[in-house]
Amino acid sequence: MYTSFIGKRFLKQYNEQEGTNLSAKEFFTHIQFPVFFNSDKHLMHVHGSTFFQKVGKNDLLIGENEPIIRLQRLHRDIAFGKKSGSTYVGYAAEKITEVSSGQVTSLECKIDEQEIYASWIGEGLSLGVTGGLLLINEPEILWFIFKGWKIYRMYLDQTPNLKVNQIETWNGQWLYHIATHLNSDFQPPISGDPEETGLLFIPTISWIKEIFALARLIPNKIIIGNAYVLSKTNSTYGFVKIYLPDVRKLFDLRDKLFIDKTQSILSDFEIENLSTFYNFKSACKLGTIGLRAMEPARLREYMPKGSVLYAQGTEYKFSDKESYINYQLFKIWIIAMVNKTELLTLANNVAGALLDFEKSDERGKKVFSTLSQEVRESENLTAFIDKLTRILNHLPSHADVFKEVVEQILNMPTDNFALFVTLIRFEYAFKKSKNNN
Repeated sequence: MYTSFIGKRFLKQYNEQEGTNLSAKEFFTHIQFPVFFNSDKHLMHVHGSTFFQKVGKNDLLIGENEPIIRLQRLHRDIAFGKKSGSTYVGYAAEKITEVSSGQVTSLECKIDEQEIYASWIGEGLSLGVTGGLLLINEPEILWFIFKGWKIYRMYLDQTPNLKVNQIETWNGQWLYHIATHLNSDFQPPISGDPEETGLLFIPTISWIKEIFALARLIPNKIIIGNAYVLSKTNSTYGFVKIYLPDVRKLFDLRDKLFIDKTQSILSDFEIENLSTFYNFKSACKLGTIGLRAMEPARLREYMPKGSVLYAQGTEYKFSDKESYINYQLFKIWIIAMVNKTELLTLANNVAGALLDFEKSDERGKKVFSTLSQEVRESENLTAFIDKLTRILNHLPSHADVFKEVVEQILNMPTDNFALFVTLIRFEYAFKKSKNNN
């Protein structure tokens, strides 16, 4: 189980850093248990585990408190070889008739008890994001997460009506805080209405914000994450490569494209609150998380109809502050994808040429405006070049611009064509909105 792998990796790191030689069982008993389970308010839920079962009256006669009795029961279950998701975090159900029994085998495979205890450590280090859980095998990240455990314990104890068992969710919010507000006290976001529901809870952070947090903390690394879901039924999305240098490109391009502008530019907060086309599960299915997985949620609404799946060909409208923020986000993401900043200037020049062309329409006629629109609605390379050629016959003054754009699109990957035409559409809409103001 990958929870065990991460648990053992972190334990080695902990022992080296603290100068100890703790086994997984010793770490769980003396370090993790006091923080996670030695209270009525638990930090983590493990389905079916002893920590969520009642303690009988006869058991209390031995003089121990309930959390200690539950710990002793766990030790006994593991020692006697009980193998299930209730003892070995992330493992299958104990019986083959139960839903999460896919990992059950008729073979008597002995699992070392240290492996089992390590799974509790590993799960305690997982990051909860919208759509699932993520385990990152990066020592720096694991240490940051670990340092948040005791803070969560204090916060849970001091906050009435706060939902328990949210360690994974806490880890996600805590890591984002570490990445963005390193020197300030952590005040996690809180949702819920205690007067109405009687309960407050820490909301799960979006998966994209968590990726941005990782890109802040270890910006130059390509890392591997294990994505999965643990509940009454377990599922895995598998291992996914996360290209953090690609993620940082959005910030680098923001600075490069707008550094000399007097206009307001995108803040880090605005970029990190990007809504994405792909949810966490779909992003993991891509096999890698980088720029492609970060496609803005509504971008396809404005791409030429027929150019890509779900493209709608809607004209972009500038109506409020959010529309300008989205315009900048769309533009930066497209430039990052096509990986040529000079294409922004070229798209701007093409948009300007199309507007000049429309102005030359004879009074009351819309022939040139229609042809300009057809250029912006081109769903493939052939149609685009054909429409540009027809415009060039009427607008020779922009021959250099049209020649350059044809050369560029003939040399770019096929997938980039729709993105570049969309960039022209955005620059056209921006210029037109300025002309109308």
